[in-house]
Amino acid sequence: MTLSGLRQKRLFLFDLDGVFYRGKERPVKIGGTLVVEKIRSTKRSIFVLTNNSTDTVRTLHRNLLSLGVPIREAEILTSSRLTAELLRDRYGSARYFLVGEKGFDSELVRLGHRPVAPTEAEVVVVGLDRKVTYEKLDEAAKAAKRGAALVASHAASFYMSRFGAALGPGPLVKAIESASGRRATVVGKPSPLMFRIALRKAGCAPGEAVMVGDQLDTDIAGASRAGIASVLVLTGIDKDAAGTPALGTVDNVDDLVRYI
Repeated sequence: MTLSGLRQKRLFLFDLDGVFYRGKERPVKIGGTLVVEKIRSTKRSIFVLTNNSTDTVRTLHRNLLSLGVPIREAEILTSSRLTAELLRDRYGSARYFLVGEKGFDSELVRLGHRPVAPTEAEVVVVGLDRKVTYEKLDEAAKAAKRGAALVASHAASFYMSRFGAALGPGPLVKAIESASGRRATVVGKPSPLMFRIALRKAGCAPGEAVMVGDQLDTDIAGASRAGIASVLVLTGIDKDAAGTPALGTVDNVDDLVRYI
């Protein structure tokens, strides 16, 4: 399939950082208005699939609207919100110890989970934590070794900051796994779990969807594992899709308008 095959797709999945904008604190727009409006005009479905675990869905929605990208709040699927939903499905209300930031904590509490000391935790939850300390990692590893489940929002090595690729939570997850001898359940990309949730919400089969992202090891590889086609946008971390399952590349996400 070439990019012209995108006209047959019913569901468009978009990464966020490196595709619509870059930077967490002060987002800088890359694109998105034209392509979202075109998809809306053809009555097809959209979801944003983002590994972002530091901001709430509400914050991300507000950022997108301020930049003129007309994404609806219900169309934003974050790794933190989906992690909170996973814990709700497994535990009802989970007692958790978090290696992560305030936005992740808010999403967990919002769904009825309760933060506790590491010695009382039934789940250790891991996301991006830009103020992580040795003590916090040590406590998380000990809690997991004592028997707490280990759940990661995602395990990517990098995320797209305003100034380029920055260290992601993947190395933190690996450190806790190594010290505890436990394997983490990973929710976000490249785990197929996030993709399957989006397909279920949209009522689509994998062959009816396409993922648009900027990272080969999360967006493109994750979509491939879920049986979903993909397109690499060159405004983020990776600049060459040669040898990958991606259908092709575009310089900017709004360039997709001509193919859909």
